Amino acid sequence: MTKPIRPLLERFGARFSSLAALRQPRALKAAFSRLPRLPALPGGLRPWITLTSLGFVMAALLSNARALLQQGLDRQGWLWLVLGLGLSLLSVVVNGLAWTSLLRWLGLRPRWEASVAHFMATNLRKFLPGGIWHLAARVQALRQGTGGVDRCQPTGMALLAVLLEPLLAATAAMALVSLAGWQGGLGLVALLPLALLTPRWLEPLLFWLERRKARELQLEPSEPPPPAAATPPGPELPSAAVPRLPGYPWQPLLAELAFVLLRFAGFACCIWAFDLQLSLDWLTWLSAFALAWTVGLVVPGAPGGLGVFEAVLLLRLGGVLATPPLLAVALSYRLVATLADLLAALLADLDGRLVKGRSGPAAPSGPASRSGPASQ
Repeated sequence: MTKPIRPLLERFGARFSSLAALRQPRALKAAFSRLPRLPALPGGLRPWITLTSLGFVMAALLSNARALLQQGLDRQGWLWLVLGLGLSLLSVVVNGLAWTSLLRWLGLRPRWEASVAHFMATNLRKFLPGGIWHLAARVQALRQGTGGVDRCQPTGMALLAVLLEPLLAATAAMALVSLAGWQGGLGLVALLPLALLTPRWLEPLLFWLERRKARELQLEPSEPPPPAAATPPGPELPSAAVPRLPGYPWQPLLAELAFVLLRFAGFACCIWAFDLQLSLDWLTWLSAFALAWTVGLVVPGAPGGLGVFEAVLLLRLGGVLATPPLLAVALSYRLVATLADLLAALLADLDGRLVKGRSGPAAPSGPASRSGPASQ
């Protein structure tokens, strides 16, 4: 009986060892390199994503142009939009506070007022083509020791902070998607990013993201972090390595959750402006908004999620709501949110000018400037 079983066990062991070998990064890279490559799109994937999303929204606008023009606003509707503008502006400030909280969690000891002002000033650059220039400005500020941070940070730490902030915001928004229930399994899938924020899973993900962003920003990528067991207790990691995370980012995650909820508050004002508050329950509205906002944040090539947010919102709620009022809500929110980002950047610039004006030239010091009994 043992003779026919032994070949089966040896064959099973060989297959198991081959599967275990695939867990190594080099084996995975070699396995994927053998797969046939798809032909590259002209100009890359990003412009095609943007054009597809904008084309979908433009098609919806053209097919519902007459009904969309009939979606008028009364005086109360305009007041709701003004309130939405104020809440959206407040959300940008809270987003800056979340960014500063993240820097503090990473041990960088930022100055709160200067850090929030720099975040608000650079936030408008996300609408530039490519959608990475706000990230580039923050990386440069951290490396130069400006923007609320007094010390120059290594490239690895700067990229870690810049990449972790939108990742936390997307995770917080996806957690809100699950509030609408099962949704065919989407409610469970939306909670999975919360588990990925543990350092065991988050550090390899951040290393992969950092290498991609380093190529885009033309920076030197970091080395992968050593295993926790191999990390010596005394000396710190070199500046070229990805810094180790201090734990689970509860505090910046909750701050990002407050930011996303304030963004939804501005969106809810647009819903009230067009009297759609009774068409769906608020958890469904919140879930659809959080999903569309997350997709607009993570999809590459869409500056500020332009076109992607509107397309996902129409696809998500187009089957239960009429397209013209839903499109009016999406477009009005886009206008309100963009104006809020513009106002935040202008206020941050004005605050910087006022701070420079108050500081003025340094007062001269020396024996000639002193007065009192000692000078007589």
